[in-house]
Amino acid sequence: MLNRHGGVSKKPYDSLNLGLYVGDRNEDVARNRRSVKHLLGLTHLVSARQVHGTGIKVVEDISADVEIDNCDALVTSQPGVGLLIQQADCQAVLLHDPIRHVVAAIHCGWRGSVANIIARTITSMQLHFGVEPPNLRGVISPSLGPCCAEFVNFRSELPPGLHRYQWKRNYFDFWKISRDQLQQAGVPDRQIDITGICTCCSLDFFSYRRAVKEGNGVTGRNGSVIGLPMSG
Repeated sequence: MLNRHGGVSKKPYDSLNLGLYVGDRNEDVARNRRSVKHLLGLTHLVSARQVHGTGIKVVEDISADVEIDNCDALVTSQPGVGLLIQQADCQAVLLHDPIRHVVAAIHCGWRGSVANIIARTITSMQLHFGVEPPNLRGVISPSLGPCCAEFVNFRSELPPGLHRYQWKRNYFDFWKISRDQLQQAGVPDRQIDITGICTCCSLDFFSYRRAVKEGNGVTGRNGSVIGLPMSG
């Protein structure tokens, strides 16, 4: 997971904004993305133009950087290809199967939690690559923590099954929701890591909620990237 520092974007996107379509200069975002590729030793970077839906794209035979429309999860077995999730409070859930050599990157906001895009992505990994969920390692990125995840309209936004994750009036623990959804999909608890960093609280990360409180909600996007190393 990358914080917001070390890029070339100007305020309010300063400085490692990895999100297109948020008002930043495309050339600055491109430079930031090239820096990430170099830092991580990747040949290509694939991102999703996220729509808070359940679309999952299996990425194969990539020979150039690309942003794929209308999907919120990416899966690949191609070495050297980084899967990028752009976020400013939503979670990125990153998965790795060291046996089948498959990785996935999931954009998971509250709508993704409601639709259980985590389980859907694991099912896709099983169908396309024969992944066995007990072999998966999962990481939940810096994102909106239970301290700041206020949902005053939760009765209309969240199904009753998620109401038990309310830890105080109108505040929800989406980190625990994702952990439980990973476990229910077959990932062992000991193989799940939660970074435990709230993007709204930490000034090291972009946060839409913080930007709304401070002004007009204009902000950059953090990046979470996972990829398989090049062989040799």
